[in-house]
Amino acid sequence: MKEKKIDSRARIYRSMRYLVGTLRTYTDRDTMRLGYDWLREAYSTGGIQHARGTTIDEHISALQLLLEVATIAGQELHLDADSLVALLFFRPVVEGHIDDRQFEQAFGPQPLRLLQLLSRASELYLRRESISSENFHNLLLSMAEDIRVVLLIIADRLYRLRHAKWLYQEEDRVTLAVEISFLYSPIAHRLGLYTIKGEMEDLCLKYRDPKTFDFIKRKLGETKTARDAYISSFVDPLKKQLDEALDVPYEMKGRVKSISSIHNKLRKQNFEDIYDLFAIRIILDVPEQKERQACWQVYSIVTDLYRPNPERLKDWISIPKSNGYESLHTTVMGPDNKWVEVQIRTKRMDAIAEQGVAAHWRYKGIKSEGGLDEFLASVRETLEAVREHDQTDDKRAILESSMMTLKAQEIYVFTPKGEVLKLPKGATILDFAFAIHSKVGASTVSGKVNGKNVSIKHQLRNGDSVEVITSPQQSPKRDWLSIVVSQRARNRIRQILRAEEEAGLDVAKEMIQRRIKNRKLPWNEALFIRLTVKRGYKALNDFYRDITLDRLDAQAFLDYYEQELKAVEQAQREGAPLGQAVSAQHFTGLVDDDQEALKSSAKSDDVLVIDQGLSGVEYSFAKCCQPVYGDQIFGFVSSRGIKIHRTDCPNAPDMIERTGHRVLCARWSGGDGQAEVYNIEIVGRDDIAVVTNVVSLIKKESRVKLRSYSIDSADGLFRGSFVLYVEGRDGISNLIKKIRGAVGVKQVERL
Repeated sequence: MKEKKIDSRARIYRSMRYLVGTLRTYTDRDTMRLGYDWLREAYSTGGIQHARGTTIDEHISALQLLLEVATIAGQELHLDADSLVALLFFRPVVEGHIDDRQFEQAFGPQPLRLLQLLSRASELYLRRESISSENFHNLLLSMAEDIRVVLLIIADRLYRLRHAKWLYQEEDRVTLAVEISFLYSPIAHRLGLYTIKGEMEDLCLKYRDPKTFDFIKRKLGETKTARDAYISSFVDPLKKQLDEALDVPYEMKGRVKSISSIHNKLRKQNFEDIYDLFAIRIILDVPEQKERQACWQVYSIVTDLYRPNPERLKDWISIPKSNGYESLHTTVMGPDNKWVEVQIRTKRMDAIAEQGVAAHWRYKGIKSEGGLDEFLASVRETLEAVREHDQTDDKRAILESSMMTLKAQEIYVFTPKGEVLKLPKGATILDFAFAIHSKVGASTVSGKVNGKNVSIKHQLRNGDSVEVITSPQQSPKRDWLSIVVSQRARNRIRQILRAEEEAGLDVAKEMIQRRIKNRKLPWNEALFIRLTVKRGYKALNDFYRDITLDRLDAQAFLDYYEQELKAVEQAQREGAPLGQAVSAQHFTGLVDDDQEALKSSAKSDDVLVIDQGLSGVEYSFAKCCQPVYGDQIFGFVSSRGIKIHRTDCPNAPDMIERTGHRVLCARWSGGDGQAEVYNIEIVGRDDIAVVTNVVSLIKKESRVKLRSYSIDSADGLFRGSFVLYVEGRDGISNLIKKIRGAVGVKQVERL
């Protein structure tokens, strides 16, 4: 017991010495003494103790825990003095030992703000039922607002996990490990704190599954001699080759994978079958402008000596990861037919990776969550920049200029059952209601936020407790589309409005046909469709919609229909072939014969000319044949507008034979609408940037339209087949010349 007391006092002394040294340049001597007196009084006998319900070793006081957590925050997470002050005085201020105003006068507004944010984040733990939610760590990140608050919490959990053996009973250790595995280990990974993340996962496994942890640890110990011998047999020949070929300094080192990482692999294979327990890392000391050349030279040496697995080549030098990680990874067949991972990088690349960039985040199965991950990937760079500055003012300026406050694009709110729900920033009560269920959203009349009545327009904030009030008499209104911000709610409202609208359209359609019948007129669908198109309607539904909204005089239109119907009947009596169906076998000829007539009615700025005298009418392309510029095409009038089909569409014969009266002639604008079809094959370096550049070159050519393309890659090269429509004979030769001059392109051929 005496030894523990001495150790405890020594550790308190070391922590105090570090913190005093760190804060000495932050504030004056009098403020330091005042702060010391506050802490001593708050943590004295009868003052602040360990949190209720925890079983803590009597020799680890609440003050020691606080000081050592602050030391981790400063030494390992490199947090600034504002953060350390907020952490040190968090409980004294929150529990009323120190007044907010006194604290701000002594240390300024920034530590007080951090302290308040830390208090707000800690309140989440009162909602125990929400911690198991997959959105909880996002909620924590959003509510904390300042990333330093999250790092302070990580420092606290890391200390508790390291000392769990003395801080908690076995059951509580397991609870702590589960919480950290679920919440803080992923956050550490997302923040680029790779070393801390690995330590957390190993310790969590130790307490959650001690038998497996001990088994892997024992196996690693048992196989160490054999593993070292194998590494030597792999490295020695490679080192000899590198010494002969390289004229730059380098070093090789092995990296044994973490116990938790090996545990994940054991779920799929036996320990003896895990070939990549370690990785060989080759680190080159070269100037930045020579990095790529040097790394690929080493790759060539490695793969000349050992057979590579082409499916395991990862080139993050040509195209670095979004978080800045650069390295060249390959897996080769070593002695005894065992696969060995080799990582090739420079000192600069290695420094970035070792400072916390999560090099294997995709491989480990951590899925990106959009802009939040991109922001978090840059946090580590900010912390590194802070570490390099000795002056406190410089550190504070860097933190502020780097926007350490999270600009979250999502908010996280609670349902009445305590579940966490993710919504877009700016979401309203209506967004929340539709996120619960479409029927709930459609019948929402108001809501309650944190117990207070609010309207459906009320914007929600992080951490709100939300309840929806519904009524069976309620139904969606068109202005709801301007209230909601989530795509889900907007889509569902549109669907409901469309369904109601279509019901009204059916009524309008039935009314028109009934009035035609009352006039004792025949129903001529072909004539009716053509009249609506000539009146400027893009689809029959648009016509019926105007009828329901009283925008169109139905009686006047029926008079027009009756007049045109008489003209059609007169023409038919005189033998004119108006309104006849077109035989499928003559369809192509029809299109060809009508091209000259169509040209005369075309305007130069029209994209398509549909029927004689109809230009600028909106249309859509049929999905069944997907026509593109240059194809021979025709229009087909449907209830949802004019669809453009290719003349060789598999559905064309049936459409022409059965509903020929709906067919409209169509052509492309520009010249005579004719274009040559060319197939070209391009071979180049297997690099997405090269392919992107090639496609961009094609799309920039005004006389060239890209019909389709396909890309295959193998052995470090891509082979692309491109189908193009080109106007003018010199167009294709000029394009090929440009593509041949593009970086990374090896070969271009016309097929």
